[in-house]
Parts: sequence; C-alpha cells; structure tokens
Amino acid sequence: MKKTKTMILVISLIGLFSLSLTAGLEWSLDIESGYVIPGYNTVQLPRATGTRFSLKNDLDIKGKIYDRIRLNAWFGNKHGLSLLYAPLSLKADGTLEKAVVFEGVTFPAGSVVDALYRFNSYRLTYRYRLMSKPSLNLWLGFTAKIRDAEIRIAAEPLVSAKTNVGFVPLLHLYIDWKWSKKSGLLFDADASAAKQGRAEDVSAALYYHFKPYWGIRCGYRFVEGGADVEATYNFALIHYVYAGILYRF
Repeated sequence: MKKTKTMILVISLIGLFSLSLTAGLEWSLDIESGYVIPGYNTVQLPRATGTRFSLKNDLDIKGKIYDRIRLNAWFGNKHGLSLLYAPLSLKADGTLEKAVVFEGVTFPAGSVVDALYRFNSYRLTYRYRLMSKPSLNLWLGFTAKIRDAEIRIAAEPLVSAKTNVGFVPLLHLYIDWKWSKKSGLLFDADASAAKQGRAEDVSAALYYHFKPYWGIRCGYRFVEGGADVEATYNFALIHYVYAGILYRF
C-alpha cells in the first residue's frame, strides 16, 4: 500500500511539473493545523452479522492535533490543480456495556477495549474558474480521492480490524470572497452522494495576506459521510478548528 501511495504522489507531481514546462504556473503551499473534535461515529461490520455500536457513545473517542498540507498550481487565468495530503487517526477506549461482534470476533460485555479509527485522504483536484470579479472568484471542478481507512478494536487477547482502500470521485467548489486586497473569506468543499453513501469535506476560513507571498487564515471544517452497503455500515462526523499559512512561490 505504501508503494501505491508513493506512486500516486510521484505521478501527480510529475504531471504538475510537466504542466509547468508548457504554461506559466503560479505555485503555492498551504499548511493547515488545528484540533480535531470527533462527532458521531457509528460502526457495524459486517452489516449483516456485526453489532452496531458507537465509538463516540459506547467508548470515549479522543480529539487531537492534526495537520494537512496542500500544493497548488495555477496556470493561465482559468485553471488550477492541487495535491492534498490529509492524514487522520483517532483513538478510543472504554468498557463495553454490551457484547459487540466486530468482523467475526465477539468482544464480551465488560471488555476493556482500545479502538483506532484511521481515515487518511490523498486527493488530486482540478478547478476551473467560472467567475472572476474584483471581489468574488468562483471555481468549480472535481477531485480524485484515494481513501485509506481502518477501524480496529482490541481487548487482550482479542483483536479485530477492517481496512479499506478505495477511489472516491468528488465534486469540488472553491469561492474566494475578497473584502479588500489583503483579506476575505474562503469557502471550499469536496462532496459526493449516492445510494450507498456520501462524503463531504467543507471548510470556511477568514484570510489575510500580510506580505505579497505570505498569508494566514483561520476557520472551521467538517468532514462527514460513510457507507451503508452489504459488507459495511459506518458513518462519522469530524469537526476541525484550524489555522493555516500560505506561501506563494
């Protein structure tokens, strides 16, 4: 899996740099950090025979500091590409009040368990500028997302885990509402929905460019979604409070 992720990143970077040879690209690096606050996280694996339980209500799931990094490339006046690396892992623990069957393993009531919820995201986004005004820029596009997920439960000597790696196509929206030459409001979203499930990553942030090549921002993000299919039932909501720094080069 590590080789696959490395190949995806390398191929994407080669593609971006190849474009830079044929078009005048403007580059920027966006680093985001803040605190994750877990919302609901309901699990039933497998859906047919597993026990539905909550990492939030049946266990104690912990918040934590997180980091994200995005590399942007803008070419021409209409097009943009970006690469996002967004790792996330949350830990939970507690004592089960009821027996839980998870991936074929039964954890008896009273078990003291440790759990892991991992949801790493790797995304390549293309955007097209639909509106360009002094105070408002509107971009639409699509995102190719690689999801690297795992849910694991352990209560010595019992251990059970479910991993999932897959491709998710998302629609992309990016709005830059400028209040002045240096400040404004950014809104961005990746989202999709189908009968089997949904995925949303939505953010709003205030920004300020204090130097020609440097900017800062702070805001709120939520990630929500999951799947309800034969093999899996899992829906989760995660809140992010963050600050970020942007460097243009």
